[in-house]
Amino acid sequence: MSDSEGYDSDDYPSIRGSDSEDEESGSSGNEDVLNTSNNDHGNDDESDSSELHEGVEESDSSEDEVVPRNTVGDVPLEWYRDEKHIGYDITGKKIKKKEKEDKLQSFLASADDSKNWRKIYDEYNDEDVELTKEDIKSISRLLKGKAPHRDFDPYEPYVDWFKWDDSKHPLSNAPEPKRRFIPSKSESKLVNKIKLAIRKGLIKPKKSKEEEEEEESVYPLWGDDSNSMGKNDHLSYIPAPKPKLPGHEESFNPSLEYIPTQEEINSYQLMYEEDRPKFIPKRFTSMRSIPAYENAVKECFERCLDLYLCPRVRKKRLNIDPESLRPKLPNRNDLKPYPVSCYLEYRGHEDAVTSISVEASGQWIASGSLDGTVHIWEVETGRCLKHWKIGEAVKYVSWNPNPEHSILAVSAGQDVLLLNTGCGNEEVQKSTKELLSVEMPMPDDSGKTASSVSWLQDDKLEGIRLRHSKTVTSVEWHRKGDYFSTSSPRIFLTLALRESRAIFIHKLSKKFTQTLSFKLQGPAVTSVFHPTRSFFFISTKKIIRVYDLVKEGKLVKKLETGLREISSIAVHPSGSDHIIVGSGEGKLCWFDMDLSSKPYKTLKLHQKDINNVSFHRSYPLFATCSDDCTAYVFHGMVYSDLNQNPLIVPLEILRGHSSTNGRGVMDCKFHPRQPWLFTAGADSVVRLYCH
Repeated sequence: MSDSEGYDSDDYPSIRGSDSEDEESGSSGNEDVLNTSNNDHGNDDESDSSELHEGVEESDSSEDEVVPRNTVGDVPLEWYRDEKHIGYDITGKKIKKKEKEDKLQSFLASADDSKNWRKIYDEYNDEDVELTKEDIKSISRLLKGKAPHRDFDPYEPYVDWFKWDDSKHPLSNAPEPKRRFIPSKSESKLVNKIKLAIRKGLIKPKKSKEEEEEEESVYPLWGDDSNSMGKNDHLSYIPAPKPKLPGHEESFNPSLEYIPTQEEINSYQLMYEEDRPKFIPKRFTSMRSIPAYENAVKECFERCLDLYLCPRVRKKRLNIDPESLRPKLPNRNDLKPYPVSCYLEYRGHEDAVTSISVEASGQWIASGSLDGTVHIWEVETGRCLKHWKIGEAVKYVSWNPNPEHSILAVSAGQDVLLLNTGCGNEEVQKSTKELLSVEMPMPDDSGKTASSVSWLQDDKLEGIRLRHSKTVTSVEWHRKGDYFSTSSPRIFLTLALRESRAIFIHKLSKKFTQTLSFKLQGPAVTSVFHPTRSFFFISTKKIIRVYDLVKEGKLVKKLETGLREISSIAVHPSGSDHIIVGSGEGKLCWFDMDLSSKPYKTLKLHQKDINNVSFHRSYPLFATCSDDCTAYVFHGMVYSDLNQNPLIVPLEILRGHSSTNGRGVMDCKFHPRQPWLFTAGADSVVRLYCH
């Protein structure tokens, strides 16, 4: 033990006072630096100076400050860990380390010493220092956040050093500002805002911890979590949907009054599926006899995973009037006349009527059927004027648009027949007979004559027979009545010419057939002439190509329908580049060639395949027919102003045909002068719908 441990506590106040002064002056950088009067490693002069220092009173002079024994400054004590000394005193002599005591002896000595709790080990000077009562009081006051000195008054009166009684010249002669004696308006406004926010509940007092714990611990188990969510800066939590609580009906062994009788179960089968109950109660002897018992836990776990892992998005519900979403279309009464009801039926075929065609004047109509017959009907009376037995199923009939020739083109199998209908006056009959006479064909040096088509005279039917190598599906006339095209569903390519043999163009006056020099990418479905220009439309299953016949078959445009399979096309008779396309999936596409190669509008109309589409020659009407036994009539107005879009308005759904072998309405054509529509059905009936 050092000599300083033998001193009384009365000798330490002066020492602690000097130490506190040293700490306030900042000369020492350690908190626990305490100067004692004696130590084991000091000399007699140092002990005498310390004894003299004990009797010195406290002073503010820097000369009276007690300098610590160790003068190493900010040098870390770790550097002296392996040395025998701990530093140097003010005279430059080494301060040797104390010999380490046995821990057991030091523990026993500290246990016997009642003042051991006041002692602090000073590593800087390698000595033990005992704190006085005043030091302990100062430390406790500092821990409480008070001033270390007990006599310090933090609320002492303010002393105005710039004001005294005998002052003659004030610091400023300016009058006092109004803000010193007038209430602030901005502060009153702020107070009013805070009061208003408190009344509205925008500002709420902070809840205690007990209230917060109560709110967190208690919550409604089956309550709606969507309304209780607060506004957060992060993504809003979307609660999982909670199923309806099960009742007595969902029990595995419900009461007898919940179990329906056999009569009630039979009545459920007669109800609509929407009105039919989703769950019918049953009784089981135990839970294990329920069929879903084996996979119940697994299904419950998978449902929980679905609710937990599935992405849920909170969508804001918009209150929109459904009527406002409908396009503003004109009234149907303002768009009259258009066909509404069935006026007349033409009966005489024994099988499905595949095609119909109306004469240019609108007085007669021709129809072809799968029974191998072609009939000529008078439109107004329904009288059968003439009929032919072709011997094969008729695929297509088309009347020559030239009123000077009474010629009907009929496709049956691999042949195309040009028949004299016998309608018209003597001059028409004379010119028709001259045109339907075939002489020996002259050799063509151009090399474009199709060798696969032969022109033959048919004396039995009094017409011309064009024999093709494959089945002909459609015949389309040019507007002048001299050219017509035939289409076959297959393509034949010669290795030398690489040209398509699916489309042929025939000239009636010269009795020759011309092949097209361009190549088709896929099987041809149908072909159509433009009503006013020299364009020729050829459609494959998905694409329509437009060629200019004057410029040697130059490709003008390529229309991409986006449909699965094209069934028929029709060109607007006004000469504007508007086309409607019917598909095998019940969709109708309207094309504006001047606008784009993509459809202007695509309408999903029929439930089954669309068999044919047709424009009216003079009225703004067009129609579609389908295997669902319906025909749709539309108002389709095309404006001369290119900036105005076409107006398409659905008008009427015509019904009346019955389904036969899965087929419905096979063909539809408009009357050339009246707003009438002819439909040919698989039920072997031709119907006329009038306004």
